[in-house]
Amino acid sequence: MALFKRLRDLTMANINALLDKAEDPVKMLEQYLRDMEEDIKDAEVAVAKQIAVEMKLKQQYEEASELATKREQQAMMALEQGNEDLARRALVDKKSVAEKANDYKQQYQNAKVTADDLRHRLSEMKDQFEEMKNKKDTLKARHEAAKAQKQINEVMSGFGTDNAAKGFSRMEEKVLQAEAEAEASKQLYGSSRSLDDEFKELKKGSSDIDDELAALKAKMGK
Repeated sequence: MALFKRLRDLTMANINALLDKAEDPVKMLEQYLRDMEEDIKDAEVAVAKQIAVEMKLKQQYEEASELATKREQQAMMALEQGNEDLARRALVDKKSVAEKANDYKQQYQNAKVTADDLRHRLSEMKDQFEEMKNKKDTLKARHEAAKAQKQINEVMSGFGTDNAAKGFSRMEEKVLQAEAEAEASKQLYGSSRSLDDEFKELKKGSSDIDDELAALKAKMGK
């Protein structure tokens, strides 16, 4: 039995952990508010019924009280007319009606206390619901901010590291390699020129200087 209980506890713990992980805070808050709305609707129905009972008992109490007063007045009228028997019957009925009035009054007072309590509790429920609605908006904003912060933290944690840094390093090596190859080809070209090519270049340079020197002499009249 202990083993089965242990397995059951572990299973329930795993299920609860999965549920906690799967819960979307915003969706759960909205669901809680919907549940509260349903509770408020049920409470409103209960309060309405209790108010109806209160009003009915109040009406019965008032009607019985008025009838008791009426019977007393009728008894007085009968005595004034010298009809003591009629006055006696009116007083008997007055007593019976007065007892009912007292009973209705007690029931009405109890019903009113209950109705007032239900009204107060319903008002508290509505106040709490409004508070939760406002709090939901705040929590929703905080949740969105937390998700955005988490997302940017995850991006920043891998920014400029590993693949990107290695990629930059490889490209830098390629550029250095290209530069080295260009320099090597330049040197190779210079070493591959023939002796005649070098003299032609030298002669070309000397000819330019000779021409410039001759022009300068002519300009000076020499």
